[in-house]
Amino acid sequence: MAAAGSGPGGGSGAVRALALVLQDEARPGGYCSGDTVRGRVLLELAGPLPLRGLRLEAAGRARVAWGEAAAAGGGGAAPGGAGGAAAGPVGPRREAEVRYLDVRQSLLREQRGGEESLVLSDGRHEFPFSFQLPQEPLVTSFTGKYGSIQYYVKAILERPAAPDQSVQTELQVISHIDVNSPALLTPVLRSQEKMVGCWFFTSGPVSLSAKIERKGYCNGEAIPIYAEIENCSSRLIVPKAAIFQTQTYLASGKTKSFRQMVANVRGNHIASGSTDTWNGKTLKIPPVSPSILDCCIIRVEYSLAVYIHIPGAKKLMIEMPLVIGTIPCISFSSRNSSMTSQFSVDMSWLALTLPEHPEAPPNYADVVSEEEFSRHVPAYPPPIDCEEQLCCPVFAYIQEFRFQPPPLYSEVDPHPTDVEEVQPVSFML
Repeated sequence: MAAAGSGPGGGSGAVRALALVLQDEARPGGYCSGDTVRGRVLLELAGPLPLRGLRLEAAGRARVAWGEAAAAGGGGAAPGGAGGAAAGPVGPRREAEVRYLDVRQSLLREQRGGEESLVLSDGRHEFPFSFQLPQEPLVTSFTGKYGSIQYYVKAILERPAAPDQSVQTELQVISHIDVNSPALLTPVLRSQEKMVGCWFFTSGPVSLSAKIERKGYCNGEAIPIYAEIENCSSRLIVPKAAIFQTQTYLASGKTKSFRQMVANVRGNHIASGSTDTWNGKTLKIPPVSPSILDCCIIRVEYSLAVYIHIPGAKKLMIEMPLVIGTIPCISFSSRNSSMTSQFSVDMSWLALTLPEHPEAPPNYADVVSEEEFSRHVPAYPPPIDCEEQLCCPVFAYIQEFRFQPPPLYSEVDPHPTDVEEVQPVSFML
């Protein structure tokens, strides 16, 4: 809610309070294209007040402005002269503006052609309003180094014998970016190598390869980083990772950029001849503005940089593009889910070879027929009288196992049976 105090000049017609309240002021995320903005203007008077009208304005625009330093001229004064160094001349100023929203409404106005002006009685007055945002895509609200994208709603109280009094509130607008799009779900992989030293005094290379599972993330998510660092130099190195925000402004055919680090993480020292592996080292995204890629004069882009600090040499850095969206990813929430899907793909060939229900091993009786068994097992001797032949209890004797193991598998029968069988023949006389 935005409010303004009483205007200049007391008297019976003084304005005690003028406020503007949005119905969805606490709306999470903000308004989107096509949404309806509703609210009311609250006016409290200490006495009767003559008015010319009460109007509402809603505007949204992107603005860019910066000043460039003038190039040093050949005939300029020598620096360090008497009286101290004066400030140099200021170069041309670059400005640009793009409008996205322009709404005007009249909430209260006097009758045209009437002799009597509009007079409001003392007390509290309330004026509701509503308007719809354009269906065309709107750019996300943003405030940067050399420009901003702002939306606001403003109420203006017009008085015949006093300056206009106004109150305004900011309107948060967001352009949603769905990180579930195929372009933002693709993994990003980069690698680079650097030779440490110069000329003939090289101490060996330092190699770096890094990967992130996807290109799009949202605020509050932790980015798992997979990296391999190999230190073949003679120096102690330190791997690091950071998220950078790059703001780009365009005006009058010129470009102005501003880059800042928004989050970083540090790894362990790597000694000479050693290697290190990051198996999902996390870097959490802080609350930042989403990526702005659809404005013609302001762009906000992000990148994930994995770099190595090398003493006495330039750092080795690789950057991977990053898009900060507003709709979280639902396809691959973590590395575990992605690894599980990869595992299922790699092991799918097992389903082609293994039966659903494994078969039990064959029974011995099914492999060895009764005829083969009788042919290979010798006949047992007739039973003996245990009491007459044995001089000790029966349970002390264990008869050896006489059954042979199953024969080896072969497509050729090692014991074929005769095809011709002798049949008995009888003669009738």
